[in-house]
Amino acid sequence: MTIRAVVFDFGGVLFDWSPQHLYRKLIADEAERQWFLDNICTQAWNTEQDAGRTLAEATRTLIDLHPDHEPLIQAYYERWHEMLRGELADGVAILKALHKVDMPLFGLTNWSAETFPYARAHYPFLQLFRNIVVSGELELIKPDPAIYHASLDQIRADLPDIKPREVVFIDDVAGNTEAAIALGWQGIHHVSAERTAARLRALGVAFNVPTFP
Repeated sequence: MTIRAVVFDFGGVLFDWSPQHLYRKLIADEAERQWFLDNICTQAWNTEQDAGRTLAEATRTLIDLHPDHEPLIQAYYERWHEMLRGELADGVAILKALHKVDMPLFGLTNWSAETFPYARAHYPFLQLFRNIVVSGELELIKPDPAIYHASLDQIRADLPDIKPREVVFIDDVAGNTEAAIALGWQGIHHVSAERTAARLRALGVAFNVPTFP
């Protein structure tokens, strides 16, 4: 088997992103904070922005539903960058190791088109990617097969004759890797950097595996 391109998910693989990082500062009580994130500013609500809904519409709609929580809702996107605590060093180490051996690298992320420019501006390792497919820009979202087709189209702009089986996709959400596998890609469910590196080597990717702490 020959792997000719590696596609990375971002959150949970390369980025430490969580609403908890912000809301620990805003809601001291853990149970109260978890209730707010489970019932008001939910992951399902955030996913709608990853799929293309504007931040302004999302915020306005949610405040209309929950006016008593307006300041906390408003903070979600006004202080969104505080949810992005930084890079995940182990995942980025794999990325850089693959880049050193000239493996073509691509990104496929569920991310709002309005917040992704912050990541581009503040994380230089994103320059290692030949192309990044951002769900909010396409108004498509994993695990919809259409976004994988869009990603493969972008890969083929660099590697015109590449076949799906020659692409490996790394994501921390099992359903997203399963969707890629269903389309003929190789898939790695990212649980730890060590396991992901070992799986890449098992797929025949020759690179110097980083030493993880």
